[in-house]
Amino acid sequence: MTSPAGNTNLFEPLDYRAQINGLGIHYVDWGSVDRQPLLLLHGIARDARTFDHLAVHLNRRHHVIAPDLRGHGDSDWDPHGAYLVEDYVRDIEALAEQLHLRDIILWGNSTGGRVAQVLAGIRPDLVAAVICEDVGPERPREVSNRRAERMTKEASGWTSMDSLLLHLKAHHPRTSEALLLAHAHHSSKVRPDGCFVLKRDPRIVEGFVPTELWRFVQQIKAPIVYILGAGSSIVPPDTQERLRETLPQAQIITMPGLGHYPSDEDPAGVLGIVKQFLSAHKTIPRSD
Repeated sequence: MTSPAGNTNLFEPLDYRAQINGLGIHYVDWGSVDRQPLLLLHGIARDARTFDHLAVHLNRRHHVIAPDLRGHGDSDWDPHGAYLVEDYVRDIEALAEQLHLRDIILWGNSTGGRVAQVLAGIRPDLVAAVICEDVGPERPREVSNRRAERMTKEASGWTSMDSLLLHLKAHHPRTSEALLLAHAHHSSKVRPDGCFVLKRDPRIVEGFVPTELWRFVQQIKAPIVYILGAGSSIVPPDTQERLRETLPQAQIITMPGLGHYPSDEDPAGVLGIVKQFLSAHKTIPRSD
């Protein structure tokens, strides 16, 4: 397989697979290995390729890597159903070590943002900056129950790609059809009975439980920005206030009219925020 250094195509990533904690973890690499690493960590029931629309704007400045979390996409399913946030963190930490990554920028949305917060807390020697997209240190029971119910229903699959696309549109009304179609294409497969199903282990739902990560978050030393959708209730005002008290270096930016995945709904707006954040902390050249 071609090494990451050989990827000169800035518009399509190369696929790789690493053995991590007994599992095959798939990741895509957008090249530019001589630049500061930027790890993109997806949310629950998503996959590495959901970041494609962002990666093409980031890989000229950074070495962009997007893994499929265990049980997702083309990564192996855990035989013991180990899908807690801490399980994902162990994999990403090991992947960073295996790839000899240092001075890492972490960008995580939803569950990927929880992974980013924990890793930044326990490994300040690895992490240079953190971008959390509509996620904080807490996952209350009502959130975990609501998402678990949806995942259970989705396990039955869809009779066609059009049906899957309609489902995604219903749950992500502010996201463009082109982006949802790309998401459906990369994140689904055809089951032997002809139904389209998402590429994920049904047991992921077992790890989607009420979660509290303040013990890790309070240890974060790196600059961190929380980009929130005003239409989302995932990070309520009291949690935002506690974040400000716990992490004096934290920025909290709320984007009006957006939901749980701001970078899907307003990619240009979020990329502008991220570029300004990274520039302010000297992780990209100010002249760029």
